[in-house]
Amino acid sequence: MHIIIPDRSPLSAPSTLAESVAQQRNALANLLREPLALAAQACSRAWPSRAGLNAALTHALNGLPACKYMYALDTHALQLSDNISHAGLIETDYGRDRSDRPYMNEAVPNQGFLLSQAYISLRARRPSLTAIQIVRDDDDQVLGFVGADFDLRDLPITAKLYNEPTDWRQIKGDPAIRGAVFHQTRSDSQMDLSLDTVLGVMEELMTDRGVFHGKLHFSSSRATIWLVDDPYRYRLLDIDALTDPDTCLSYPRRPYPDDAVVPKDKIRPVLDTLRALRFMDETFYLRAGSLNIFNGMVGLTFSCDGSHYLPWDEFLSKGHDFWVASNPTGPSCPV
Repeated sequence: MHIIIPDRSPLSAPSTLAESVAQQRNALANLLREPLALAAQACSRAWPSRAGLNAALTHALNGLPACKYMYALDTHALQLSDNISHAGLIETDYGRDRSDRPYMNEAVPNQGFLLSQAYISLRARRPSLTAIQIVRDDDDQVLGFVGADFDLRDLPITAKLYNEPTDWRQIKGDPAIRGAVFHQTRSDSQMDLSLDTVLGVMEELMTDRGVFHGKLHFSSSRATIWLVDDPYRYRLLDIDALTDPDTCLSYPRRPYPDDAVVPKDKIRPVLDTLRALRFMDETFYLRAGSLNIFNGMVGLTFSCDGSHYLPWDEFLSKGHDFWVASNPTGPSCPV
C-alpha cells in the first residue's frame, strides 16, 4: 500500500449523484478520523502483541457502534490481531493476508487516514467500505495499519435524496443491435395499426385518470403505467386494453396534479411527437417512448437501441429533421 497520494484535480465537474456520494463520504470520514487516530495510538503502544492489539481495538470498537470489524495489519497487510467485533473476538482471520483486498490497494493520504471506495465483501457479499489508519511509533516510523470494516446499511449517515438531473442524456445500447441496424426494417405492430385509439386512451389516463408515468412499447404493443394512487406498483396494459377506451373506466378520475412539471395541454403534443418518431424512417425509428409528468422527462429508445432522456419542452422544440438519421451515429443513435 502506498502512503502518499498526489493531489489530483477532477477532470470534470461531478454530476448531482457524484456530489451526493461525495457529501456522504466526507461526512462519514469526519466521524471516523478521530476514533481511528486514537485507536492507532493505542495500538502503537501495544505493537505487535496480539493480546495487546486485541485489547486496544476492543476498547476502540466501543466508540464505533456501526463498525462491523476492527483489526491490525503490519506493513505487508498481514493481520496481527484477531477480528474484533461487538460479539467478541473472531480468531479465524489472525495471520490473514489482506494485501489483495481493495482497501489495501488504495493510496493513503499524507495525514494517514483513508476511507476506501465501496466494494462487495467476500463473505457477506454486501456493499461495504473500510477505513484505514496508519500506525506510527514514537519516531514517526510506520508500524502498520488499523482497519475498520463497515456494512453500508449500518452506517449512520443520512441525507436528503439527491435531485435527478434534467439535462439531456444519451446512452448507448446493445452493440449487437447497433451493428445490425441496417439489416432491419420496421414492421407494423398491432399498436401501430391502432395508434389513434392507443394515444387517445393514454392521453385520457395521463390527463384525467391519475397516471403520472406512462411508457409506450410500440414494437411489442404494450404499455406500462404508474398511478398517483398506487405509485409503488406498475400496471401492464396489453393491446386489447389500449385499444378499448372503456379501459379508462377502470381508473377513477383524478384532478391533474398542481405540481406536475408538464402542462396538461402538452400531454397530447408529446404523444403525437412520439408517433412521428415511430414512423420517421423505416430503418431508424422509435421502439419505445415514455413521459413522466412530475420530473418532466421524456424517454426514447430507438431501433439502434440508443436511448435519450430529455425535458419535455426541449423534446417538443426539436423538429422531425433533427431526429431523422441516415446512419447509426446520427442524433437518434448516440455514439
